[in-house]
Amino acid sequence: MPRIRTLDVETQVPLPVGYEGVRIDAGYRIDLKVARVILVEIKAVSAIAPIHKAQLLSYLKLSGLKVGLLLNFNVVHLRDGLTRMIM
Repeated sequence: MPRIRTLDVETQVPLPVGYEGVRIDAGYRIDLKVARVILVEIKAVSAIAPIHKAQLLSYLKLSGLKVGLLLNFNVVHLRDGLTRMIM
């Protein structure tokens, strides 16, 4: 019988911005945070634009996480809608 693994997944994680010791809630939210180490941003757009990649990069920097995935569900094959970024 196969073992079932579970991962800790958080949704809509608030991402405050810090400046000179002051934390500001700028309304940024991480779509998914998986196993406390992977940031996942979900899109359903006709094509991934540079602004989507910039958003993922900004979220990685602000969160301190090293691995990010950008998933676009508006594609025929899901593998074509997957972008990975590593800091």
